[in-house]
Amino acid sequence: MAPQALRCCKRALNWLPVVFVNLVVGWSYYAYVVELCVFTISNHAERISYLVIFHIFLMMFIWSYWRTIWSVPASPSQAFSLPRAEKELYEREERAEMQQEILKKVARNLPVYTRMPDGGIRYCKPCQLIKPDRCHHCSTCERCVLKMDHHCPWVNNCVGFSNYKFFILFLTYASLYCLVICATVTQYFIKFWTKKLPDTHARFHILFLFFVAALFFISIVSLLSYHLWLVGKNRTTIETFSAPVFTNGRDKSGFSLGCSRNVTEVFGDQAKYWMLPVFSSQGDGHSFVTRLVHIDPEQANSVLQQNGKRHQGKHVTAP
Repeated sequence: MAPQALRCCKRALNWLPVVFVNLVVGWSYYAYVVELCVFTISNHAERISYLVIFHIFLMMFIWSYWRTIWSVPASPSQAFSLPRAEKELYEREERAEMQQEILKKVARNLPVYTRMPDGGIRYCKPCQLIKPDRCHHCSTCERCVLKMDHHCPWVNNCVGFSNYKFFILFLTYASLYCLVICATVTQYFIKFWTKKLPDTHARFHILFLFFVAALFFISIVSLLSYHLWLVGKNRTTIETFSAPVFTNGRDKSGFSLGCSRNVTEVFGDQAKYWMLPVFSSQGDGHSFVTRLVHIDPEQANSVLQQNGKRHQGKHVTAP
């Protein structure tokens, strides 16, 4: 009972950063719309134009932010789980080298090309499956996540194959949202700071709004720049700190196919969808074309489907 209660408390605490972000956004909305546009700006045309621009970027920011939060992290398909017979052999076997032989036998039917540092097959004991390339286990989400980049506390979710594009757009629109606030508030910030406007209750909100927006803009742009660099290199944060291991050794650029193809892999091949938080990434998250090994996506998908059906059949027919 105690572990279950602790787990519930931990899950509740994990939402605190998300609550904080939403409170800051809610306050910024009040400060900008009410204190700035309603009580401070006297020019009607200026007020309308500010409100229109502000709400456009706010809508895109919230849309991409909530898509990042509520996108379920994509996990490996059933095809990567050990068939029942091999699973029983693996659990009975105590010798690590023999366990690896069992895993290698199963992995022959899977599009898996990365290995552990010692050359062994990457296997997740908690999930009991062979890890696809670029897949990692998240201890917070308690699952394996396809093309995992990192677990982000600000969205209380894993950032990976299913929502990496949404995460990039969240950072992009958050930066633009802060930039719009700074750009439009600056003249009134100066007027309040130099006391050219009456010292009303709006003064505190305007001054604080500028400082908060500027601070968030600097920090978010730094993070956005880093992830755009990762997109151009076709790397994840995990792969930057620990390069993937192929049969010929470690290679940080093993999945890089050139900047344009790398960008297309994340955002898709139709530019009209790039700035919209709708899923358009290429592939299925299970197999990736590398510089050294060319993987036909249709052939890889066919192998996974056949292996999944074979795996399910073994579960059904096994005594």
